[in-house]
Amino acid sequence: MKAYSRREFVGLAAAGAGAFVVGCSLDTAARQVLTRENALIKARPGTPTQTPTVGYSALGITSARDGFLYVPTTYQASTPAPLVVLLHAGGSSAKYWQDGGIGSLVDDLGIVVLAPDSRHLSWDLLTPNVQGFGPDAAFINTALAYTFQRCNINPARIALGGFSDGATESFGLGFINGDFFTHVIAYSPGLLFAPWVQGKPKVFVSHGMLDTVFSFDNTRTQIVPNLIAAGYATTFVEFTGGHEVPGTIARQSFEWFLA
Repeated sequence: MKAYSRREFVGLAAAGAGAFVVGCSLDTAARQVLTRENALIKARPGTPTQTPTVGYSALGITSARDGFLYVPTTYQASTPAPLVVLLHAGGSSAKYWQDGGIGSLVDDLGIVVLAPDSRHLSWDLLTPNVQGFGPDAAFINTALAYTFQRCNINPARIALGGFSDGATESFGLGFINGDFFTHVIAYSPGLLFAPWVQGKPKVFVSHGMLDTVFSFDNTRTQIVPNLIAAGYATTFVEFTGGHEVPGTIARQSFEWFLA
């Protein structure tokens, strides 16, 4: 496969109408050829054929690096539920969200949460020698199909969100699949990269002003203004804190998602 230089990589992204490259710091190591087909989410909500487990349950799709599905106690099979897909930070796993008590933050809101694990230590776009769309997008497709087999999901309320590297991946997959994801949530993103865009999902961005991992100033002065200039309805929340997702911010993003 061809290894793109940084100039070629940026040029490839800029070739897409409305594409984003903001704060790009991706490696110049050999990577997969970026193709739109590999990034497309093809799973779609339908009539469930299985009964979901209420609360947390492992996906059981793979024996290692799997993920979980959280079905709220307020879920009713007869009522289409909103869905949030959450991507963890680099070097972490879906357990990050479970340890943070994500269930208690969405239970009364009736939100179903799907939290997959990345295939490697980080997501496609941030993994050396990958840095394209492929294994993670494919696994998210499989995890979504698993979810739709069990849960009645409202197609007008499907969000893709992530923290840190997960936020960067959420921007990429979220904007490429803007006809599927109605909302994109980015907690403390490192950069904004989407080589293709479609649709206009609503966007929620948060960042701690004391973040020493990813620049708060880059989010405030570059990422958010670029989103707004491109016509995305964007909500930006800054808070006094570091590289984290405080429970109050997570809850605010979920209420925003349902508003």
